[in-house]
Amino acid sequence: MSKTVIHELGDFGQSIWLDNISRLLIESGKLAQMIDKGLSGLTSNPTIFDKAISDSQSYDKRIAQLRISGKSTFGIYDELTIRDIQDAADMFSAAYESSAGLNGYVSLEVDPRIASDTDATLKEAQRLHRKVNRPNVMFKIPATEEGFPAVEELLARGMNINVTLIFSVDQYAKTAKAFLRGLDKLSQKTDDLSKIASVASIFVSRVDSVVDKTLDELIAQDPHNKDKFISLKGKAAVANSMLIYKKSKEIFSSKEFERLEAKKARLQRVLWASTSTKNPAYSDIKYVSELIAKNTVNTLPDNTFEAFLDHGMVKEALKDNFKDAENIINDLMHIGIDVNKVCEKLLKDGVVAFQKSFSSLLSSIEKKADGLCLRQNARG
Repeated sequence: MSKTVIHELGDFGQSIWLDNISRLLIESGKLAQMIDKGLSGLTSNPTIFDKAISDSQSYDKRIAQLRISGKSTFGIYDELTIRDIQDAADMFSAAYESSAGLNGYVSLEVDPRIASDTDATLKEAQRLHRKVNRPNVMFKIPATEEGFPAVEELLARGMNINVTLIFSVDQYAKTAKAFLRGLDKLSQKTDDLSKIASVASIFVSRVDSVVDKTLDELIAQDPHNKDKFISLKGKAAVANSMLIYKKSKEIFSSKEFERLEAKKARLQRVLWASTSTKNPAYSDIKYVSELIAKNTVNTLPDNTFEAFLDHGMVKEALKDNFKDAENIINDLMHIGIDVNKVCEKLLKDGVVAFQKSFSSLLSSIEKKADGLCLRQNARG
């Protein structure tokens, strides 16, 4: 296949991963086609699995088999999702090998219902690691106060970790420090850290969704300053992301990381997540084009991936001039919008949303399992 703009992004230094997974995507050949077009990894979460399982019949036969064999609802979930993760990881194994472990990763979320329990998260992540048994799988842990010790310990045990639900610069800095501590512990046992990979997943578009809504309210309340408010719409998310990228460059040019780099440590790449455009007034590739930067990853849903293939261009967006981003965050603060407080609420809401999605996912499986078994029994 001829080189695509996704391949060009990879050559530039930014990897494109898919923010989706399903049995149909794997079995239809669509995922293989996307890999041919330059896709080099994949992430999943409870919301994605809930949609994949509840909205299709692709899992029905396996659900019925597992229920008849005596599996619990969680046991069925475990078997379905791990099979998808393993199959996807196998499809990305060539990307993993050819990039010497930089790309080719598939991410699986640790049960978000135990996100506030560090020990339970540690145990479950290790169980999943043993059961999945693939070198190119990352396990997703939320960037919370309870999550950071788990991230540190799991990295120290040699596991690949995707730290998720990051919104603020402060959260990101804590994530990177947990990564450094984990690798430092591991470095006391080995001089080769090259097998460990980690990403810090920054949720982008949700910041604009909240800030833009507040700006619209201010426009209605204070029409005299309408132009000022309008000029700030659609700016907060990328500005916040730029400041996170700046912090990343600072942390990973430190003496602390240099010591680990001497033992072949990779930097923990920033990964842009939640990059579909929610506002139809904005470009459908806004959070791709405006976040092109070296040594980063961008995870795209299917439609954004196709849109960038169609009309995207590779042009570096995040350079070393962060003054504009700082001005935008300060201007928002001056009119009463504290982006850090926005990020704090988004984190709380994000943890709850994933917990609800996980519960919904288990409910969908249980309903399907019961219904399928009833129909099978009725047929005799």
